[in-house]
Amino acid sequence: MSTFQHEPGTAIECLSIPIKLSKEPGSDEAGNQVFRCGFKIGGGIDQDYRQSPQGFSDNGIYVTGIDQQGPAWRAGLRIGDKVLQCNGYDFTMVTHREAVDKIQKYKVLNMLIARQGVTQPCYENQTATKVN
Repeated sequence: MSTFQHEPGTAIECLSIPIKLSKEPGSDEAGNQVFRCGFKIGGGIDQDYRQSPQGFSDNGIYVTGIDQQGPAWRAGLRIGDKVLQCNGYDFTMVTHREAVDKIQKYKVLNMLIARQGVTQPCYENQTATKVN
């Protein structure tokens, strides 16, 4: 897995990639309807990034798992992506719980992500989507 390798607090060169993810309906263990996004996150300003098994280099919110062929995969999200924004909410300085709450709140996620090594437009398995 690749992560951003830079000194905390320094600027990184990256392109903000827009991702529009529509959750799909499913059921939880109790049989209640839920909407699944198909990815897991790690990080947050309340976490010690030096303790992360993924090797994070800052307190950002990172994608740590993707369900193959799920909504996140189809939308173009990848393991190691750093979530910069979700539905207009800045994810660069949020706690882990705040990030989870924002992601769970909406059926459609309009996200801006940064991907290591992507400094030019690249729309692998996705279309460009305007993020408001």
